[in-house]
Amino acid sequence: MKITAIRTLSLSRTHEPERQWQSATFHVPKADCSICIIETDEGLQGIAEPCAYGVPPDIAARIEQLKPGLIGRDPRDEDLIPANKAVRANDIANAGLNCALWDLRGKIADKTTAELLVAEGQQPLRRLRLYASSGVGYDWDNRPESVVEEAISYAEEGLTAYKMRLGTHWAWSNVTVDRFLTLARQVHEAVGERMDLALDGNCRLSIEEALLIAEALDDMGWAWFEEPVERVPADYARLNEAVSIPVTGGEPFTTWAQFEPFMAAGAFGVVQPDAGVCGIDLCMEVGRKAHANYGGIPLIPHNWHNGLMTMANAHMVAALPGIDGRESLPGKAASGMLELNMRQGPLQWEILREKPAIEDGYLVLPDAPGLGVELADDLETRFPYIEGPWGTPMQR
Repeated sequence: MKITAIRTLSLSRTHEPERQWQSATFHVPKADCSICIIETDEGLQGIAEPCAYGVPPDIAARIEQLKPGLIGRDPRDEDLIPANKAVRANDIANAGLNCALWDLRGKIADKTTAELLVAEGQQPLRRLRLYASSGVGYDWDNRPESVVEEAISYAEEGLTAYKMRLGTHWAWSNVTVDRFLTLARQVHEAVGERMDLALDGNCRLSIEEALLIAEALDDMGWAWFEEPVERVPADYARLNEAVSIPVTGGEPFTTWAQFEPFMAAGAFGVVQPDAGVCGIDLCMEVGRKAHANYGGIPLIPHNWHNGLMTMANAHMVAALPGIDGRESLPGKAASGMLELNMRQGPLQWEILREKPAIEDGYLVLPDAPGLGVELADDLETRFPYIEGPWGTPMQR
């Protein structure tokens, strides 16, 4: 079997006013998506979604540069994709190709990607517990309590875990740690008995602010505290040592050399690579090393964009070491959890011919080979790319 063609789709959809979101100092008016398609001379096709933070036209241009070294090759060759360089824009394109190859290899073998990835003698998970990832719509100057209402709405949908963010830029509204924690406690009081809760700091806090918040979240029994401060191993290790709640991170990393200092320092209680950013192969390497060499640290991937990326991350998570072969188990920061972006809008699942089943807060992995999903028709006609960055700066 030979690769005969590689193409990349760049897609967008404008958010309706009620779907637009903001966090920190940026506003997001649209959803973007990049899709990589690998064709073969036997009619099989591999598909994947590189992270749109790589900018879809830039991803397409990078993949176009790589095509001459791939056309005519066997998609099962292990040395097809260049090694990641710790340059996120470059490596996201590699990730798209890597994930598409794993989809294609599953179709060639007539197995799911998870079945190909899982260790010998182990069965992949069949259902993965989802957590609702949002908390990006609330404004400290305009009903910040809307984040409480949002959490309740996701609990009522049947989701059993929720991750929020810090809201709009604190300096605009004189927000203090105490004011934030008052809101966090309101979220906890509203849904804490029904949902595991997590906080993403988006690297915005000082170490002093992060310690105070971590201690409060620990007292409430939250599931994890994600990227609280700038990415410095010693600071993460200090936070992780100070509280029992896991401190987590790693979403932009694309090489083991970037992860290793954090792992060696004990900086992560949960590690969070993203197959759409670094590729399935590196995610599996990180997950295996975290399990074998660093005390069984769970891997819960970053997974912020659309449904095809969700499926790549899902198959990767389903094959990680330490799973039980049936479904991911409930519990704080448990293995087998998967992020679900709640703010992406129709583009998220309408890129696929059929949305996979989500039951009682769990994603059910399809039985079909590869990633188990196919692309919908006429995507470029329905979702033409909208030029411009995914987020625009706000000022007050």
